[in-house]
Amino acid sequence: MVKTGSNQSTISAFIVCQNEEGNIRRCLESIKWCDEIVIIDSGSTDRTLDICREYTDTIHQRPWPGYVEQKRFGLGMCSKEWVLNLDADEELSPELQGEVQALLASDDGAVQGYQINRVVNFLGKWWRNGGWYPEYRLRLCRRSATSWGGEDPHEKALVEGTIRRLKGELFHYTYRDISHQVATLNNYASQAARSNFRKGKRSSLSKVVLNPVLRWVKWYFLKRGFREGFPGFVMATLEGYYVFLKYVKLWEMWRVEERQDESQSRM
Repeated sequence: MVKTGSNQSTISAFIVCQNEEGNIRRCLESIKWCDEIVIIDSGSTDRTLDICREYTDTIHQRPWPGYVEQKRFGLGMCSKEWVLNLDADEELSPELQGEVQALLASDDGAVQGYQINRVVNFLGKWWRNGGWYPEYRLRLCRRSATSWGGEDPHEKALVEGTIRRLKGELFHYTYRDISHQVATLNNYASQAARSNFRKGKRSSLSKVVLNPVLRWVKWYFLKRGFREGFPGFVMATLEGYYVFLKYVKLWEMWRVEERQDESQSRM
């Protein structure tokens, strides 16, 4: 990044990753102009860290504690005025890179965070219809005004102050293929179910039956997934499958808990 003067705001970019050798170079190339790049790795066994070392020496390795805690740690490791958070399978579009650099050069302190619209690349196409679009994420924020919250697996930045939206897009190379998508959704459903279980929330027949249908209708019709043809139908169905799994897994957790309580009461 070309510095325009002593008032130029500085920026840290941080990435949470594990075994992302197929994605992370593309991500790092799009942020190599940042003042600081911070890597939080949870045990990569492929070439991920070798690639990262070509771009930064600031690499922290720690066991995976969950999405919220890992992102919270990453935020704490950043030292610059602004923080940009990316996943390893994401990339700043050229337009977004220029937009961020311009706002850093003209920063007057009035804005504390920016939402960025993320567009998915999957099955050889960009998805600008369906439940994936538009998808604004608060990814650029002033470090002093930011904390990390949400619930696994849906972490998010919490910013105090004025928030605006940028025009440039964040490219997201979400899944390698449908098998990867199914495995990821299964993992997300398990984490969401555990989070709901810890809070005492319960499943029900209506949630297992109706909520997946509602998700499908929202994705396919309300968000115009039908405009993506047969792939749009497949993605809407898999979104419903995720919701179904989430509530079935929650039901199973309570079932195991209740059986354990019954066994202990007989002792």
